[in-house]
Amino acid sequence: MSTVKLTIDGKIAEVSNQLTVLQAAKTVGIDIPALCYDETLEIFGACRMCIVEIEGSKKLQTACSTLVKDGMVVHTETEKVVWNRKQTLQMLLDSHPNDCLTCHKAGECLLQGYAYRYDVNFRKHEGEMRPQLLDTTSPYILRDNSKCILCGKCVMTCAQVSDRQVLSFAERGYETRVIFGADESIEESPCVSCNRCVAVCPVGALVDKRDMGKIRSWEAETKIVGCKACEYGCEFEVRSMDRKPVSVVAKAPTNGRPLCLKGRLTTELKYLDNPDAPYRKLDKSFEKTTWDKALQITELLEKIERLEGSNNSGEGEE
Repeated sequence: MSTVKLTIDGKIAEVSNQLTVLQAAKTVGIDIPALCYDETLEIFGACRMCIVEIEGSKKLQTACSTLVKDGMVVHTETEKVVWNRKQTLQMLLDSHPNDCLTCHKAGECLLQGYAYRYDVNFRKHEGEMRPQLLDTTSPYILRDNSKCILCGKCVMTCAQVSDRQVLSFAERGYETRVIFGADESIEESPCVSCNRCVAVCPVGALVDKRDMGKIRSWEAETKIVGCKACEYGCEFEVRSMDRKPVSVVAKAPTNGRPLCLKGRLTTELKYLDNPDAPYRKLDKSFEKTTWDKALQITELLEKIERLEGSNNSGEGEE
């Protein structure tokens, strides 16, 4: 593997020739905005936020998909680049509900952050907006299609686990949307509530329902913990207020870690004093259940009770 030298906004970067411009920029402390990029996912190149100017190229290039070359000179914040990014953000906001004040993703939303960074605001218009299509059928995930920016992260991360692959794109053009299963509700679909899609969603289109209404991101004291339910050791964030843990949210899956509902519930039970009741899906319908059934430890608990009962009865014999 050879290395190349390139210049990004006047900074010299010496990196592997297998890196993209976006990755190379990070090595020299330059943050190129991107809504659809994730280092653990296939490059999609859908959002067009990471466009940059490369000397010698007639067109703007997407930094997430353009490989570095020796001697390349890149400009990430030229007038042309910024103008195009602002146009992209404006189109997204024109189709987006203006409810940032009450949206659960406020403070963590990439669209909100980039709109602030480039001074792009909501505006009144007579054009079409995405229909809401709110899905509240799951006790674990809230879906609001009106906030979806079609970045594709949820579809790609779900596809990485071979026995899941629940999410996909449907329709075309402005009617394009992300669907669960065969265009079903979350409850009716094969979704296993692992929350992979929620963990990578950059906006408020997919939200962790068990975290909603408990704490805002900027108020939370956070601690990253490893799940003990299996050998994968998926990571979760325990959110606390005044040192009292109030919610558990899944971190984005990395290094082959799949995320699962059992692990999430195990982590909740371990770290939260009063976790919400667990649910399980039976015949395409969620129902409230007990913790032992949710964690699939009913037989173990029954065996422990039998063993303890047997030991206690033996202690009284002479």
